[in-house]
Amino acid sequence: LFKQKTGTNVQAPRALQKLRREVEKAKRRLSSEVEIKIEIESFFQNADFNEKLTRAKFEELNLDLFQSTLIPVEKVLEDGDLKKSDIDEIILVGGSTRIPKIRQLLKEYFNGKEPLRSINPDEAVGE
Repeated sequence: LFKQKTGTNVQAPRALQKLRREVEKAKRRLSSEVEIKIEIESFFQNADFNEKLTRAKFEELNLDLFQSTLIPVEKVLEDGDLKKSDIDEIILVGGSTRIPKIRQLLKEYFNGKEPLRSINPDEAVGE
């Protein structure tokens, strides 16, 4: 986006580090909000970065990554000689499982079975 608007291809490590930090925040916020604004003052060569990002656009940009989360699920079922219908509960682990699209894909994969929401995904392994 920055390159499209300014014609500048950002390669500076400091600017990219700022962008990564703000994109990570955006990912977290989009788990509970449908649109956010990413703002980075003095992003590159004293130019600011200001962009709106919707959850729908975020999901579109990352759909291939989200779909790849089903690969280990399929592998576990295969290795355990299990069918989807053999699964009683779906417990998600890790912060990225808060992403609504991942929850939706898993629900669809398991034919409408909702992943549990009563367990904190950051603490599930320790419980």
